[in-house]
Amino acid sequence: MTGKISTDDFSLSRVPAEARLPMWEVLLVRIGALTALSQFMLGAALGYGMTFWEAFWATMLGSVVLEIVSLLMGIAGAREGLSTSLLARWTGFGRYGSSIIGAVISIGLIGWFGIQNAVFAKGIDEALNGALGFPLAATLTGLFVTAIVIFGFKWLSWTAKIAVPGFLAVIGYGIYQVLRDHSVTELIHSPHPGPDLSLGVAATMVAGGFMIGAVITPDMSRYCRNGKDVFWMTLIGTFVGELGVNMIAVLMAHAVGTDDVVTIVLQTSGWLGAAIVIFATVKINDLNLYSASLGLSNLIDCVFSKKINRGWITFIIGVVGTVLSVLGILEKFQNFLVFLGVWIPPIAGIMVVDYFILKRGRKLLDESRMQGLLPEYSERINPITLIAWALGFLSGYFIQFGIPSLNSLLVSAIVYWIGMKMFDASKQSNLETNKNINETI
Repeated sequence: MTGKISTDDFSLSRVPAEARLPMWEVLLVRIGALTALSQFMLGAALGYGMTFWEAFWATMLGSVVLEIVSLLMGIAGAREGLSTSLLARWTGFGRYGSSIIGAVISIGLIGWFGIQNAVFAKGIDEALNGALGFPLAATLTGLFVTAIVIFGFKWLSWTAKIAVPGFLAVIGYGIYQVLRDHSVTELIHSPHPGPDLSLGVAATMVAGGFMIGAVITPDMSRYCRNGKDVFWMTLIGTFVGELGVNMIAVLMAHAVGTDDVVTIVLQTSGWLGAAIVIFATVKINDLNLYSASLGLSNLIDCVFSKKINRGWITFIIGVVGTVLSVLGILEKFQNFLVFLGVWIPPIAGIMVVDYFILKRGRKLLDESRMQGLLPEYSERINPITLIAWALGFLSGYFIQFGIPSLNSLLVSAIVYWIGMKMFDASKQSNLETNKNINETI
């Protein structure tokens, strides 16, 4: 495989059979997206405001939602060998609609890249007693992650092989320390140390926290060999990352009496453990940058009909994200990222309905897949898709009960299905009317 192909990483083509990977390699990358500092922070927040069993059921509810979305999106991605933004061209969004998806996902993930790079840099700088200073630390960490992502999915896999075991080892040692000084039964039945957190809010935090990750599952699953690999990759990844890490963090929060992650890790694993946990942030941050580069590759191809190597796109957005991180601008970007939490889920609702139920583009995809090519034709844009997307977003943003990200997904799916059925019926009616007129004439 040439360097050009490896860095471009099939950003605008199908992943061929010979480039597919064993399930466990893709699984490690998936687990790496979930076993990160942000996930541990979520678990600690649940433990601070809920009892063990309340946190367990909130995590289960949110995890089931994530697993269903991840599995369906992942199967489509594996079958077609396409990323989320590229697959969207033939699953309801059309050529220009998929470019909007590429832009939305890229903006959101570049934002997350910058914010988590700041967390990583602050942790490294504190571990070195401020020897580097935050600007230099953020520059070095941002460029470090960018370099990893330039070389494609294989390098993400190698990083996961280091970061994931290290993170799990620290968490395992931390829970060992906790259990050495506390009874498991005591911790499970102990009251939560902080203000009450409701089940609905907690489930929203769990599902919403990784919903964008569930929507972009095809970016990883396109390297899976079959649907069975996708099933185990998403199931194990979701439950190890969500249920496993969350519940360990809940027990630690109960034992230490705080939701301050650094305090928890320092008290259980020391500075080395804290450094490893912070380093594990690299694993979710390289995925943020990777999926952002795939989305922008599709955007540039759709709008400008230019195929730019994904490695160059990665370098540019990595530098942009790093600079914004150093300047601190991205701290003001977090409200917009929460906004994206109900803007992106409708994408999955529309794509799943189109691919698995309506199957509007399946014939084109099936025929071109046999040749290892992309379909030659795709619709430009579908107005019904845009309406369903808008209504899904509004429902997630304004409906006050349930899980906002799930509300937006379900509403968009239902509106799209009804809208396309009405459109097809109207089109069929027009055809029959024209036929009758011609026969009369």
